[in-house]
Amino acid sequence: MEKSGIKSIETRLGRREVLSDKVIRFPRGLIGFEGQREFSLLQIQENAPLLLLQSIEEPSLGLLVADPFVFIPEYSLTVDDAEQELLQAKSVEDIAVLVTASIPPGKPEDAVLNLLGPILVNHVLRLGLQAPQFDASGPSRVHVRSMAFQN
Repeated sequence: MEKSGIKSIETRLGRREVLSDKVIRFPRGLIGFEGQREFSLLQIQENAPLLLLQSIEEPSLGLLVADPFVFIPEYSLTVDDAEQELLQAKSVEDIAVLVTASIPPGKPEDAVLNLLGPILVNHVLRLGLQAPQFDASGPSRVHVRSMAFQN
């Protein structure tokens, strides 16, 4: 249901209202979910490091995501020319980098970040894509518990 620029959607967190201009379009979908093209970033808890990348059309599809730089300041990734063109970013500041997080049921201390499939979002144009890292020299996954409280 949509009224005056607001979409009411079902999510893993219950019914939420999303501003239409906050919907992120993924022209190629996400790996394993190529048919899903529209998502929104939802806050799970205030000041929490994890967000929910929620499909607009499919209530059961919500991926936990995090900014990898919060946990690994030296994280780096490669974006090829085709990916840069698709994102249409005017500068690197227009791009947000997210990685998926996995939390085993009942074991939040065993949360893991997947560093090999970062999701890039041009937050100005609300365009996103997943940019698999095939030549990554660092770790492919990182346990959050070993990183979360370092500073």
